[in-house]
This record gives sequence, structure tokens and C-alpha cells, in this order.
Amino acid sequence: MRITIDAGKTVDTAIYALYEGDSHLFPFSELNKRPHTLTWIYARNPGEQDWLAVGMGEASRATREQVRRTGAACVRAMMKEQRSGAELIRSSCGSAHEGKGLSPEEELQAWAEGWLYGLYRFTKHRGREAYQPEATLNLRLQDWPELTREQIQDILHRAAVRSEGTRLARDLVNDSPELLNPEAFVELVCGRWKEQPVQIQVYRGQELAERQMNGLLAVGAGSRHEPALIEITYRHAPDPDELPIALVGKGITFDMGGMNVKTGRDISDARMDMGGAAAVIGAMDILISSRARVNAVALIAVADNLPGPDAMLPSSVIRYPNGLTVQVANTDGEGRLILADALLHAAAMGVRKVIDIATLTGNIGTALGLELAGIWGDEEITRDLVEIGERNGERLWPMPLVEEYVSDLRSDYADLRNVGASPLAGAISAALFIRHFVDEDMQWVHIDMAGTVQYKREYPHAAAGATGYGARLLADYVQKQFPSQVNPASDRR
Repeated sequence: MRITIDAGKTVDTAIYALYEGDSHLFPFSELNKRPHTLTWIYARNPGEQDWLAVGMGEASRATREQVRRTGAACVRAMMKEQRSGAELIRSSCGSAHEGKGLSPEEELQAWAEGWLYGLYRFTKHRGREAYQPEATLNLRLQDWPELTREQIQDILHRAAVRSEGTRLARDLVNDSPELLNPEAFVELVCGRWKEQPVQIQVYRGQELAERQMNGLLAVGAGSRHEPALIEITYRHAPDPDELPIALVGKGITFDMGGMNVKTGRDISDARMDMGGAAAVIGAMDILISSRARVNAVALIAVADNLPGPDAMLPSSVIRYPNGLTVQVANTDGEGRLILADALLHAAAMGVRKVIDIATLTGNIGTALGLELAGIWGDEEITRDLVEIGERNGERLWPMPLVEEYVSDLRSDYADLRNVGASPLAGAISAALFIRHFVDEDMQWVHIDMAGTVQYKREYPHAAAGATGYGARLLADYVQKQFPSQVNPASDRR
């Protein structure tokens, strides 16, 4: 654990969290106290501590995500300065500010999650630069008089579990396709929770054919790595017979576009087209590691979308067991074809509440940018997820299911085409397509997270690459649906 409590060790840096209105030994202006503002004060003599003053903004307007990003920015600034350890000093005004936006528990958990998030480096494929020193954060018990040591330890454990689930999602999205192909993905999932109370069933080959999972079979036909549907069942609610919530993730481990081959100077992002699957895996890891008292099932549709002698062709027709036929107008619209299999399988399992999440369309990034994912479907689930996302920083924006756009999905040769005839509203058309495979008795939402799956460049609070978006969002939602659970490792809201 990279966070300690009253460790007693001398550290090279003191971090001062300054809210607006706070007084300090140094005459900082209010500009230095604005959110995410970092100011170094270097020691004059060897052996003395350097100070890092951190602007926190108005205490009454502080949010978890603001504190989380501040913590991440601090540790990344520390590592750039090659500092090995810091002590967090919580300002008296910040801790006692009336009308403060965060409780002490929320503030501390956000600091811890941010620190652990900022430590992340994906160095698996680095050679000489593989070693990256890490920085330890020490907490002073005196700065958190509202909390006992046991409560702080519980909060730190909770933060570590959530951070590990997010790290797992980031690792999966960042990994390279020669190592993380569909078969390797299955092996990783099967090995991840060997000693845990989880049931894992993998459908592939003849089992896919018998269950008429023809979307997976068609999309994966161009790759030498066979596609699969991974079913992960976790039942730990007080009533194990209570229907689980299904989390459905798109797992295209490399999206070359199939026979509609992608082009571009750099298309290495195509390895990240399994961000939805990674989010679901990360969420399950959080739930399982925290022994959350919930029932949940994860359905991961995993395949490569590559050109090849056996690859599906534009104009091919796929038949689904619900009677619908789909003309493949463009093989680069593959994600919705495999999500259809997973959603039909969820209905066959009797699941009645489903969230599917996918890096589905570039169109959603054009509409919402890189900080918001789009969400369609059931109003109740949408409302809960949006509220959770605003709190934990994995934000969503409700999008419409415009009935008039259904006509864009009509085919002259089959019941549906997999992409809309119009180049406009692609994310909405994709959601409308997916809805055709949702059982009418299901509560369902679709999340298009294509814009939020990665940071295109380095930020003060994060390295370039995978964000881990969705892991905490989905885990928090599942836990909220089982309010009777009593679990000290779960997220207290």
C-alpha cells in the first residue's frame, strides 16, 4: 500500500491542501488556492522538506472528482521531481469549514483514490524505461480528528480495491493485441478469480453455433483467434435467488474494421475497442474483491474484427435467434452485432435489468467530447447512473432514442442493416439498433463510452492512454441496487 498512517518516517515533501480563505505560514494569494493549482516551495538547506501547496478552491463547492484529480496531480508532480514520499497536511480551515461540500470520509477516500490513480504507469512493454519509482503518501491522524484510525484504514482499503479494479481496466485497454487477443482475454478472466466465489462459463466454437450467437461467429471469422462469450456469475446478496444485474461489455480486442478496413497514419487505438469489456471486468473485480453483497452477472462478447479469407463480407446477412435478420452494410459496425448476442443471452438467463457498455461510435466523441459518455434507455437506470457519475467523475449525458431515425436502419434485403443509411446521428442509430435485441420485459440502458476510453495526451492528473472509465461507475450502480447489503469495503455514500 502506497499510503500510510503516522508512519514516523521522514519524507522529502509536505503537501498542504489549501482551500480559499485558508491562512498559511506563507502569504499565498487566492490565485494559488484555485482548484488544481500546484505551487512548489523548495527548501533552502539539504535535509529540509520541500513544500507543495495545492489549491483546493472553495470548500463548500468541493467535489470528490476535484479532490481525486488533485491527489493524482500531486503524486505525478512528485514523481516528476523524483520525490519518494510526502506527508499530507490538511488545513484547519479546510477541515472545519462550515457548509463544506464533502464529508471527511468522502474527502479522504477521494485523496486516496486520486493518489493511487496518479501512480499508474503502463510499463509492461518498456525496456530500459520500465522502472518507475513510486511515491508514498503519509497521513497524519491529527489532521482527521473526525475519524478513528480504524475508519481511516477502512477508507484506505476501500480506495485500494476501487483503484485496483480501475487499474485492471486500464491495463486491459492499454495492452497490445499480440498479447491480448480473444483467447488470451478468456484465459485472463478465467484465471483472475480462481479462488473466489465466482462461476465462469465460456461459450465458443460449437457452443456459439448451438446457441445461434451468429454475430460473434461472423465478426470473429476473419481472425485466427476464435471469438467467445464469457459469462461471469457472482451471487453474494442476502437472497442469492434475487435476479442479478447484467453488465454487458463489448470486447473487440482489435478492430481493424473487418473488410471495411480502417485507414490512417496511426490506428493503434484499434486495440482499445474492448474498453466496455474492460469496464465490466474492472467493475466485477471491485465487487468481488470487496465481497459486495450483490448478485451480478457479466457477459463479455470478445472477438477480433480483422480482414481475412473467412471474414464476413459487406452485404452478408446474419440471422439471430429472436428471428431478426441483419444485413452487414459495413463490417466496421461490428460492436452492435456482438452485443446483440450478449443481450439475447441475458434474456435467456432471465435477467431483467441490463447495462451494456461499449466503445461503439466515434460519433459520440464528436457530440460530447472526451469527458462524457452517452447513455440511452430506461429512465430510472439512467437517472441513477448519471447521479453516480457526477459524484465519482465518470460522467454521463442522457441521449434520445429518436423513433424517426429507425427508418435509417431499414434494409432492402433483411430486417435491419447494421449501420444507418444516413451519416448523421450515428450514436443514436447504434442505440436504436441495439434496442431491437432487448427483451421487452427488461430494464435496459446502453452506454457509448468511445470518447472517454482514453486520454489522447498526458494530463496533470493522468498519463496518456486508458482511463479505466466505467469500472467504478458500474460497481457503484450495482451496489446501490442492493441497499440491504452491509459491507465495510463497499463505497459509502
